[in-house]
Amino acid sequence: MTAPFSTLDQFRMTLAAQLGPDEAATEAARTRNGQLTKPPGALGRLEDLAIWYAGWRGTGRPELAHPQVIIFAGNHGVTARGVSAFPAEVTAQMVMNFQHGGAAINQLARTFGARMDVHALDLDTPTADFTQGPAMTEAEVVAAIATGWEAVDAEADLLVTGEMGIGNTTAAAALAAAIFGGAPADWTGRGTGVDDAGLERKTTVVSEGLAANPGAFGHPLEALRCLGGREIAAMAGAIAAARANRIPVILDGFICTAAAAVLEREVPGALDHAVAGHLSAESAHAQLLAALEKEPLLQLGLRLGEGSGAALAIGVLQGAIACHSGMASFAEAGVADG
Repeated sequence: MTAPFSTLDQFRMTLAAQLGPDEAATEAARTRNGQLTKPPGALGRLEDLAIWYAGWRGTGRPELAHPQVIIFAGNHGVTARGVSAFPAEVTAQMVMNFQHGGAAINQLARTFGARMDVHALDLDTPTADFTQGPAMTEAEVVAAIATGWEAVDAEADLLVTGEMGIGNTTAAAALAAAIFGGAPADWTGRGTGVDDAGLERKTTVVSEGLAANPGAFGHPLEALRCLGGREIAAMAGAIAAARANRIPVILDGFICTAAAAVLEREVPGALDHAVAGHLSAESAHAQLLAALEKEPLLQLGLRLGEGSGAALAIGVLQGAIACHSGMASFAEAGVADG
């Protein structure tokens, strides 16, 4: 899908113009749910998920057959400040691992029948060190958003986005702080497993980045440009493209949710087509989900990224749709409905 924007202002207008769910399909799904052979509410959140999914897919009895997982990779100039337990070259090495099928996300995507695509964004050209000024120019961030937009398969019926980028929990922490406010320490976690000294250094870098980019506060897309990374911008673009095509989205962990938060804070309601797949072990993820009013489907202590937690949640949504669309009604089964 060709991106219909070439500037941040045009992307903002694209977000503002997007449609909502099909209300007739939502109502049809709600009616069907009330007729299925089970007590009212017996399937808990699975019922809500099925009705939500049906509204976005435009049919009261939907199928989920073509999930897509997209992994975006980018490098960060701020990594040179020692914010990660791993060197920047690991990003490219992990991209090769994804391409060869050796990562956790490869196994999870295969398990749930998802197509998986990998997009590496200018790994040889890291973003600028945001403690010295903006991480990206407008042209760079728009190009990354467009890469994400164009990576989405219009025939997909569910999207999961994941990421790989050494240093990107630092970028996500700075982005969240700029969007939602609060102290840098509130948003900064251990990421790849830095020790106490590393966490202190990482928090200092986030503070310096915020001080160096005062224009980021209160302006989500500008915050994305100044403090984000190419893979973070690409996830935002992909999530927005899914909305334009009424493709529901399962959000992954802290970094993915920070990318998604840019959209919601820019245009309230921009994440109505998205659910939170899981609660990450990264300390600030719960705070971020609370700010977005998203309740996670799973809580397994994951902190891998790669879209792994969201990919696991594909199975939850598949189960919800299978029950909703495959169960018999009381009339069909010849069962008295009480």
